[in-house]
Amino acid sequence: MSTAIPLTLTFGGRFARELEELAVPWQAEEAPDPQLLVLNEPLAGELGFDPAWLRTPEGTRLLIGNQIPEGATPVAQAYAGHQFGGYSPLLGDGRALLLGEVTDIHGQLRDIHLKGSGRTPFARAGDGLAVVGPMLREYIVSEAMHAMGVPTTRSLAVVATGRPVRRETMLPGAVLTRVASSHLRVGSFQFARVNGETDLLRRLADHAISRHYRDAALADTPYLAFFEAVIAAQASLVAQWMLVGFVHGVMNTDNMAISGETIDYGPCAFMDAFNPGAVYSSIDADGRYAYANQPVIAEWNLTRLAEALLPLLHEDQDQAVALAVESLGAFRAQYSAAWSAGMKSKLGLRPDTHDDVASPLVDGVLALLQEGRVDYTSFFRSLASAARGTPETARSMFADPGAFDAWSARWLALAPDADLMDRVNPVYIPRNHLVEEALDSAIAGDLDPFNRLVDVLADPYTQRPGLERYAGPAPEDFGSYRTFCGT
Repeated sequence: MSTAIPLTLTFGGRFARELEELAVPWQAEEAPDPQLLVLNEPLAGELGFDPAWLRTPEGTRLLIGNQIPEGATPVAQAYAGHQFGGYSPLLGDGRALLLGEVTDIHGQLRDIHLKGSGRTPFARAGDGLAVVGPMLREYIVSEAMHAMGVPTTRSLAVVATGRPVRRETMLPGAVLTRVASSHLRVGSFQFARVNGETDLLRRLADHAISRHYRDAALADTPYLAFFEAVIAAQASLVAQWMLVGFVHGVMNTDNMAISGETIDYGPCAFMDAFNPGAVYSSIDADGRYAYANQPVIAEWNLTRLAEALLPLLHEDQDQAVALAVESLGAFRAQYSAAWSAGMKSKLGLRPDTHDDVASPLVDGVLALLQEGRVDYTSFFRSLASAARGTPETARSMFADPGAFDAWSARWLALAPDADLMDRVNPVYIPRNHLVEEALDSAIAGDLDPFNRLVDVLADPYTQRPGLERYAGPAPEDFGSYRTFCGT
């Protein structure tokens, strides 16, 4: 059953129309008692929705795919992927649907996507459902990332379905309505390379260029330019993850978006104490996706994209490989440049500070943080006060303040800019203990802690009185932290 939407918002099905080999027409499972838990009203307005209408029963049903908007063509997307290094030729949206695309108020095409909407032909042994906790987690973390300026998919709404879902226990079911500039993944190209003729691969690349990298179409070698644009986007993105202490948790190739947006917030977390080996995913036993490994894994994933794109890079495979290898060689330099520039800002240093001066300061302070198991976010935020002449808070974080004093003397000699530091070092991040507190309350029926946390995280760089508990690390009795994919 289709429904008209107030105002002038129009749904389309460009992906389904242009790449039908990657799109299986499908319908969301009917929810027995849909109840809107949270609606992102600013994002709704940006997309052209009337938030008041989305809060109606009809609008809520649209948010979970039980009312099909006019022009929408719901499909489950096919893709392949390397999961923890092992290749799976067919993954796809096992519990998700691309409802359709809309053009937002800025003229940008955006996907409206459902997560937890029921089994699809790609579900394998899964039930296709999602539960309230993980869907609210994605809402919290994705919107916090957006507020910090990190490219990300967005969360429009979470709707409780009224259907109990069996996990270790019975839990309340939910659907996340997700927004992205697209859901094209490295795994989409892997699927096209293996399962189609070069024509499908070419059409997929043309689709991606049109949506994300239009300048590549003007290049002498458009597909190589496209590949290089994806490399640059991912180098920048992963550097930003590292700078804010974010650990994605599951950097499979099907979780790397071609657009350069963070996608698929499952076993993700922000570091408390600085630890290069930080792992929060319950299924990452070997630490493949540990904090410090993220740049290496990003390069590995991009190598898999290069393999998929070879037929488009040159008709001679040896020359195609040579071109791909040369382009991939830029990743490390681009990542290092983005990381270095970001760390200079976090330390309040001028952009033109020579690396021979900045790098020892960066390496030195990170070594101090690791040795002292110092809270990463709190420390960098407190450094602005040290730059203003009051180092007591930062100094107190170390059992042996002498080492910090020696480091800070060299740093202060460079006259760090405290105002710059306040603009790039967040006060408030999705602290793991606060996220769990909010989710536990929400599952029990109390959304107040969730809503309060979301409000705080919407302005992460402005310190506000009365919010001290949102700025501090976890209490000692919180223990080690593990997250789960929620499937």
